[in-house]
Amino acid sequence: MSGTSQKHRNFVAEPMGNKSVTELAGIGETLGGRLKDAGFDMAYTVLGQYLVLKKDEELFKDWMKEVCHASSKQASDCYNCLNDWCEEFL
Repeated sequence: MSGTSQKHRNFVAEPMGNKSVTELAGIGETLGGRLKDAGFDMAYTVLGQYLVLKKDEELFKDWMKEVCHASSKQASDCYNCLNDWCEEFL
């Protein structure tokens, strides 16, 4: 995980529990607010969408761009965070 943010490393280091959506790498207050408005208030709800999309990177990034207007980097950071978390805990 070299090259990942501290936020990414913190998220992947432990079970998800009831973490807020803003604890995901790539998701700050603005995107978090947009996701919350769309019904994705907790990290596990975004994980659910990631799993519904069968962990497909392009589909997930496109979904992020559509739902919360994430940039390519933000969508990629979030995807990588969830992907690494799944490798660790699923």
